[in-house]
Amino acid sequence: MFYRMIDKYPMPSTVEFNRLLVAIVRTKHYAVVVSMYSRLQLLGVSHDVYSFNILINCFCQLGYIDFGFSVLGKMLKLGVEPDVITLSTLINGLCKQRNMKSAVRFLRMMEKRGFEPDIVAYNTVIDYLCKCGLQNEALDLFSQMKVKGITPNMVSYSCLIHAMCNSGLQKEATRLLNEMVDKNISLDIFMYNMLIDAHCKEGTISEAVDTIDTMRKQGIEPNVVTYSILVDAHCKEGMIPEAKDIFETMIKQGIEPNVVTYSILVDALCKEGMVSEAEDIVDTMRNQGIEPDVVTYNALINGYCLRNKMDKVRSVFQLMIKKGCVPDICSFNIMINGYCKAKRLGKAMELFHKMAQKGPIPDTITYSTLMQGMCRLGRISAAYELLEKMLASGQVPNLMTCSILLDGLCKRGKLKEALNFFQAMRNSGLKLDIVSYNILIGGLCKIGYIEVAKEVFRELSVNGLKPDVYSYAIMINGFCRKGLLDEAYQLFRSMGDNDCLPNSCCYNVMIQGFIQNNYTSKATQLLTEMVDKGFSADLCSATLFLDLILRYGKSILI
Repeated sequence: MFYRMIDKYPMPSTVEFNRLLVAIVRTKHYAVVVSMYSRLQLLGVSHDVYSFNILINCFCQLGYIDFGFSVLGKMLKLGVEPDVITLSTLINGLCKQRNMKSAVRFLRMMEKRGFEPDIVAYNTVIDYLCKCGLQNEALDLFSQMKVKGITPNMVSYSCLIHAMCNSGLQKEATRLLNEMVDKNISLDIFMYNMLIDAHCKEGTISEAVDTIDTMRKQGIEPNVVTYSILVDAHCKEGMIPEAKDIFETMIKQGIEPNVVTYSILVDALCKEGMVSEAEDIVDTMRNQGIEPDVVTYNALINGYCLRNKMDKVRSVFQLMIKKGCVPDICSFNIMINGYCKAKRLGKAMELFHKMAQKGPIPDTITYSTLMQGMCRLGRISAAYELLEKMLASGQVPNLMTCSILLDGLCKRGKLKEALNFFQAMRNSGLKLDIVSYNILIGGLCKIGYIEVAKEVFRELSVNGLKPDVYSYAIMINGFCRKGLLDEAYQLFRSMGDNDCLPNSCCYNVMIQGFIQNNYTSKATQLLTEMVDKGFSADLCSATLFLDLILRYGKSILI
């Protein structure tokens, strides 16, 4: 067609060539269009803003954004005034290359040059900002767009709401959805489901149910996704009977549950220990012609692991393979965790070796779970060897992995190794948290290294961390065990200065320290203070006081 057109005399108009080029663009043969454009240029065919826009779009789609800007320069040189589509296309090209700074800068330049970017240009940048995880920047641009008098549409809100929900910013998502309702922007089932999900994640299930009523008034009926969201929300709140009622309601409404809905219910029942009921649900699934997927099987495996029925776990695992459902990394990690908790480390290692041979590749959770199992059994050397294997495989241990090994060393009284390992953790660039410090401080206090513990405790503020109630309780207990009651009490009273008020645990530790060191009067005073603050004595404190009363009579408490 193209070659017939260029052989014609007189040659067809620019408009006719543009129609052909647009048709080829729709087939995504962008390089062909660029080649044809070059040929037309050699033949002296004039170009208008429309044909230039086609060429810019092709360069952007091919990832040659610089060539796109070269075309813009040529347009200006030839006196062809770019339009909003020209500039929006270039913005889209920048966004596709994740060059968000340049995209926003170019948007600003458009405004300064007198070009008013349209809703499409703004939506493009907002969408890509969201996809790059720059939600705050997207919200700022959204606000600026409104200030400039450009009314957001369904696309604008959808980009932002979806991003907010994915980032766990449910309140912001709900605010935007409510704003849509206030502005009479029609919500579709997809948007309503996002709003219902946002309410559920905020824990406001009643508002989610109200939203469904609003939906129905708008003539939009809930679908399987809507009901699945509600079933999941009720399950997570431990409201299993209500979740089952919703499940029954959807069936009565003629909406067939899918594998996701069934899996949600199976998982919830398993976590509540009702594995036999979960098996019944799986049987119902199969009767309805719906085969369980890897998520369903993983829920069952986890349910049996929680009940320490490892033979049943093996049966479910073998069944899923027989049914053609390939176990994923979660399947193996759940089973390894189950065997470790059952103190059947040999079986856990069998699975680990099977993974190494046939896949899936063990991840950080696999290694961490096995190391925890080894540490619980006192096999610290084996945990160290596994850490070395992990590093050799290219997996990078995270803070949790390292903290498990640190805890194992401390609990076994290997404080020299623990201190060295703690230093290695710091040198590796891991950002240590308060939990890591508490593990080490607890280990040091346990074997009486109180001076070293004090030094590590002081390091917290130097490294930008604040001691929590557990840090204080550990140190107070350490001082008390060493008979350093004045230091313990001084630290106890200084907690408020660090915006960390004593909790029940701290009071009980201090009271027990006083009693064990024969500071009976101070223990009694602190007990009264603790009760006034709404806390109560734990079993250890109560036993110590009871022993005092039996030995010396009630007068000891006066």
